[in-house]
Amino acid sequence: MALFGTSGVRGVFGKDLTLGLCRDVASSLGTILPAGARVCIANDSRTSGPAIKEAVVAGLNACGIETADLGLLPTPALALLTREMEFETGIMITASHNPPEFNGLKLFRADALGYSREMEDQIESVYRSKRFRKGSGATARKGEGMRQKYLAAVQGRLPPQGLNRKLKIAVDPGNGAASGFAAWVFTQLGLDVVTINDFPDGRFPGRDPEPKEDTLHKTVAFLKQSKADLAVCFDGDADRVVFCDAEGFMGFNEPIAFISRLAVQESGRKVIATTVESGRLLELATHDLGVKVYRGRVGDADVAHLALEHDAAIGVEQVGVYILPTMGYYPETIFAALTLLCHIEGPREIRDFFQKMPPLFFDKGRVTCPNEEKSTLMAVIAQQAHEFGAVSVNTLDGVRMEFPDGWMLIRASGTEPVIRVLAESPSADRTAELIDRGVKLVQSFVSGSMQ
Repeated sequence: MALFGTSGVRGVFGKDLTLGLCRDVASSLGTILPAGARVCIANDSRTSGPAIKEAVVAGLNACGIETADLGLLPTPALALLTREMEFETGIMITASHNPPEFNGLKLFRADALGYSREMEDQIESVYRSKRFRKGSGATARKGEGMRQKYLAAVQGRLPPQGLNRKLKIAVDPGNGAASGFAAWVFTQLGLDVVTINDFPDGRFPGRDPEPKEDTLHKTVAFLKQSKADLAVCFDGDADRVVFCDAEGFMGFNEPIAFISRLAVQESGRKVIATTVESGRLLELATHDLGVKVYRGRVGDADVAHLALEHDAAIGVEQVGVYILPTMGYYPETIFAALTLLCHIEGPREIRDFFQKMPPLFFDKGRVTCPNEEKSTLMAVIAQQAHEFGAVSVNTLDGVRMEFPDGWMLIRASGTEPVIRVLAESPSADRTAELIDRGVKLVQSFVSGSMQ
């Protein structure tokens, strides 16, 4: 099994992700970094975070690496402050949108860009060998004033027209890392803010840490009750953001397409970087601007590297990840929400924009699959793809099948023991048919492998 998945090292705490593993990963990182390098560390609200942080600090200090504990922070803040405070590397202790029992480690370079697969391979090689550098004299210290430093960086990069302060914004951090942080930033910038689930609790009592339609019913009810115009909803570490209005959840593909269009218009760059999971709405929303959409591997670091490679206006994942070069090549959900609030009079603009376009129906399915079985099953599924009658098949990351009337992706998750099935078409029935066929295909192979 590979140590790194789609988004860093991740697993169930105490089972796949032990304190010993976390310390050894940190020592492996400390071995490839220059002696005396400075590393900053933050965590989300998960209850296992402090113990993991202690193990990571011990592993780094043992290799002669200086460490700074920045406390409980969203991933966007950790990544940005790694660059702004001139650290060699930033480590975010998080399992992002996964359930409470999960945790993990995400790594950012000195320029705030996520570690590449090549850099992860270097760490994994040292981890497997267990040949760690011995160091001495390294110290661990606490960072202070993190919120203020982040706010100062954001303020200096807002579009010149400024924020629409007439809107009332409901902020839902889901008891995750953005609790007490995002709403504070918005309030400091003069926005009218109300909050729900705005205290950190790693058990996530308010809702599931993954914000999506079926986990945001209470948030939509709160938005209506408080007469807010828009709800800004984050996942466990705030590297994802989705939006709701009085009509409910605004979808996955719609916000990324709308904000991507804004980024293209603002920057003049006619390129969008995304993944094989994203729908065709990106092309529809930006067709008149002459935009080229590049689809690469799933994972925010992969999207960031793709955006940098093609000098893109923005990088996006349909789950609500935004790479905004204005801020840097890292997931920047808070600034993405602020960008939206700088360009709209009201949330109705977003729905009205897409009502003018041909309808597209997007859906997801999932099948539980043991991690050790994924690669074998996906290889077999790739061989069976021709049976679906696809016009073309892309196996860059999973198996994406293109049809005249839509597409379907079957892909092993890099963060959970599941295989996902995604599909999109102009017909709800056709999309449901594709999801059903894909799920049944995966289930047949998973069932066979378990016998």
